[in-house]
Amino acid sequence: MTERPKLTLERTFQASIDDVWELWTTKEGIESWWGPEGFSVVVRDLDLRPGHGLAYTMSATAPEMIDYMMKAGMPVSNEHSLRYTEVDPPWRLAYMEKVDFIPGVETYEVETVIELEQVGDAVRMVLTSESMHDEHWTKLAVMGREGELDRLAKLLLNRRQSE
Repeated sequence: MTERPKLTLERTFQASIDDVWELWTTKEGIESWWGPEGFSVVVRDLDLRPGHGLAYTMSATAPEMIDYMMKAGMPVSNEHSLRYTEVDPPWRLAYMEKVDFIPGVETYEVETVIELEQVGDAVRMVLTSESMHDEHWTKLAVMGREGELDRLAKLLLNRRQSE
């Protein structure tokens, strides 16, 4: 298989690196923000060791997302899994995510690397991910990731304001 192009998203959060790491690596953290707007996530299994992984169920919860999934011929809830390839707390997290939910497309994996750096009282996050199998699905994946990161930013801001 040929290597797919990489996508890079960068964000800066007004938070501690430990708070950001915790939201990426715990059941409660992941369930609080993972997934695009209009979806919820329930973690079924989480083992941060390299070679092990995360198994979760993502379900459309917003009426417009339920409608979209049904019109696309996709189930409203999907089982997802990823396998950690690198875990270096609290700086770097890398994983291979199984893409097995697209009708008519053979299962493949997408590599994602999260790099965190404390910069003063903020955290700079660089997320690098392989593109999907085609331009349409890559655009959807980027939109989904942007939505996830917006949810993460809001959560971190709310936490900071309630301190």
